[in-house]
Amino acid sequence: MKRILTLSTAAVLTLGAVTASSSAEGDLAAHGWVGTWAASPAAAVANTPQGYPNYSIRNVVHTSAGGNQARVRLSNTFGTAPLTFGHVTLAVADTGPRAAGGTMRTLTFGGQSTVVVPAGAEVLSDPAWLRVPADADLLVTTYVPTPSGPVTYHPLAQQTSFFTRAGDFAAEESGASFTEQTAVWHYVSEVDVRGPARGTVVTLGDSITDGAHSTPGANRRWPDRLSDRLHGRLGVLNAGISGNRLLLDGAASGRNALARLADDVLTSGDVRTLIVLEGINDIQQNPHQTDPAMIVSALRQIVAQAKTQGIRVIGGTLTPFKGWKIYDPTLEKTRQAVNAFIRTSGICDGVVDFDAAVRDPADPLAMLPAYDSGDHLHPNDAGYQRMADAVPLTLL
Repeated sequence: MKRILTLSTAAVLTLGAVTASSSAEGDLAAHGWVGTWAASPAAAVANTPQGYPNYSIRNVVHTSAGGNQARVRLSNTFGTAPLTFGHVTLAVADTGPRAAGGTMRTLTFGGQSTVVVPAGAEVLSDPAWLRVPADADLLVTTYVPTPSGPVTYHPLAQQTSFFTRAGDFAAEESGASFTEQTAVWHYVSEVDVRGPARGTVVTLGDSITDGAHSTPGANRRWPDRLSDRLHGRLGVLNAGISGNRLLLDGAASGRNALARLADDVLTSGDVRTLIVLEGINDIQQNPHQTDPAMIVSALRQIVAQAKTQGIRVIGGTLTPFKGWKIYDPTLEKTRQAVNAFIRTSGICDGVVDFDAAVRDPADPLAMLPAYDSGDHLHPNDAGYQRMADAVPLTLL
C-alpha cells in the first residue's frame, strides 16, 4: 500500500525571456497569458523547519484553458529562508505520476534551470513550448536539493499528487520513482497558458470555493464546473482557501482575503472578472463577526481594489448554513444583512445569487438536502454543479 502523507506574497520575480522554441510546437497564439489553474498558498507545512531536501514532488493540477505555451508560478510565501529549486519540470499527465510521451519540459528561470526564491516571495518561470489541452491534468514537478525552511502549501487539494524522497526525478517520464502520495499541493501556485482563451476569471473564496466535500480527483468544485460551461473560452482560477475569512488570518487558512488579494487575484494572468464568495467564516467561526458593516467594509475594499485594475467584480451571496454545528438566529441575521447588501448595493458589476440557487424552498434558511454534503454548510457535487449553473455567463 502506498503511503499517504501531508507533505507538504509576495512579490513575483518575473525572470527572463522565452525558452527554446520550435515552430513545429505550434503557432504562438494571438492572445496574452491566461491563467489555466491556481491554488492559493495558505500556510507552511507544520514541523518542516528544514523543508523537504532531496524530495521530488509531482503535483497534479487540472487545466481550464489550453494553449501552445505555458509558464508556472512557484511560491515560498510562507517560507522563512531562501528556497532553492534545483530542477522543475512540466508535462501533460498520462495516468497517476506518469507523463504523456514527449511532453516533458524542463522549466527555466531567466534561462537557468535553478532558481533561488527569497522568503515570502514567488517566482515565475520562463515560457515553455508545450501543447496544453483544456480540461486535462498537468504534472508540475519540483526538486529541492538543500534544506530550505518551512514548506508553503495548499492543504485541501481534493487531488492525489506524488513524491519521492530519493533525489532528483523531476524529468522521469514513467513516474515509477514516485511511490508515495500526498493529498495537498506544494510550492506550485499557478499555471498560465498562451492560447485561444481571451481572459481569466478568478473565484475568490473559502472552503465552498475550494471544493470541500466534492469528490476527490474528479474536479467537481463549482469553479471546475463553471470552467466546463465555458469550454476553454476563458481560464478559471480557483483562489479559494478552506477556512479563509475576510477580516482575520488563520493558522492553516491563509491570510485574510483582502490581504491576499494582490497575490491571488490582481497579479494573475489577464484577469477580466472576479467572483467573490467570502464572509460565512467571519460569521460562523470564532470569534464570530456579528456586525455586517465590518464584512461589508471588507467587501467594498475588494471591489474597489479590483476595479482599479479594470477587473469586473461579481458578488456571490452567502449560502445557507442552518443545521451546521455553529448556527443561531444572531449569526443568521448577519448573513441575511450581508446578502441584502450584495443583492442591492450596486457596488458590483453583477450578482450571483448562490443562496437562492441552493436553498431549500420549504426551509429557505437551510440548504436543499439534494445539494447538501451532509454537514449543512458545504454543498455536495450536485450542489457545486448548481452553483456553477447559477453563474450567468454573460456576466463574465
